[in-house]
Amino acid sequence: MTQKKKDTIKSLAIHEKDVGSTEIQIGLLTDKISKLADHFKTAKKDKHSSVGLAKSVNKRKKLLNYLKKKNVSSYQKVIKQLNLRK
Repeated sequence: MTQKKKDTIKSLAIHEKDVGSTEIQIGLLTDKISKLADHFKTAKKDKHSSVGLAKSVNKRKKLLNYLKKKNVSSYQKVIKQLNLRK
């Protein structure tokens, strides 16, 4: 596991052993999306990865909508911490 991934999990964890909550899933997807966006700066014709990027963006959007319905304060915390627009 990379250090960036560990930092994301640590910053968004609800409790000490939390590794799969909605907040963490959103954070990890955000890391993946930013990494893919950087990849497309050099590989503009990589259509296979663009499909993966679209899937990741849609999954994050669904998770954000779920979190907004279930826990508004946690949703706002995640949005602010990850600098997402909503």
